[in-house]
Amino acid sequence: MTEYRSRGGVAMGMYPVGDEPILFQIGDIAVTNSWVIVPHGRFPLRGTVWNVQDSTQVTEGIPPVAIVLTIIFVWFCLLGLLFLLMKERKYSGFVAVTVTGPGFHHMVQLPPGPQSGGWATQMVAQARSMAAVAPPL
Repeated sequence: MTEYRSRGGVAMGMYPVGDEPILFQIGDIAVTNSWVIVPHGRFPLRGTVWNVQDSTQVTEGIPPVAIVLTIIFVWFCLLGLLFLLMKERKYSGFVAVTVTGPGFHHMVQLPPGPQSGGWATQMVAQARSMAAVAPPL
């Protein structure tokens, strides 16, 4: 029988857990004490190579609403020019996490954000340290 787990009422995926709990998940890659679980199978954690690539690009500019409000309020008072101080940040790109091991290679792309690159790097560092001390199967 296959057991499926959920966290906070949201299904973590259709991953067979077995007798080990899923410790953390990076996209659709789940990690237990001795296994890496990806959509196409379950593989030993020992001997895996983890990589993270942050391709996030940040652009900052004045939002269109600030320009419209400046045009409207500049006629009433010069304080309308303060709307030009509004800034908007837009994130584009992705954060890619890859795991490679004996007989498999899997990559997941995460959405960009102000903290997604740091979070992914921290999770990959944890996975690397777990892979170094994982028991041989």
